[in-house]
Amino acid sequence: MSYAYVFATVLLTVYGQIVVKWQVMAVARPLETWSDRVHLLLHLLLNPWIVSSLVAALLAALCWMLAMTKLDLSHAYPFVSLSFVLVLVLSALVFHEPLNWYKIVGVALIVGGVAVSSQG
Repeated sequence: MSYAYVFATVLLTVYGQIVVKWQVMAVARPLETWSDRVHLLLHLLLNPWIVSSLVAALLAALCWMLAMTKLDLSHAYPFVSLSFVLVLVLSALVFHEPLNWYKIVGVALIVGGVAVSSQG
């Protein structure tokens, strides 16, 4: 069950990142003054999708706490880096962000690192 909490942490974190990017892109405009920036942030904080991403962050933290009751931090934490993999893939699919060989090799190294570091 502890691994389920770790993967829930990862999925909730990725959800939050994708939603924030989606909603920021929806209202993106040039921000020239601090007043513009504050206004944008307040607008975003009242956005139900952004609120859902904040709730997801809270739930991710709770799942992580539950995972930590059974797993060593040094064993579980490398799995959190799988969020990089999911965000990379989803950002390419959802937002059509560029996916090049450097990113693919980097993600492969992350996956390899998770595989190695989770062995003990």
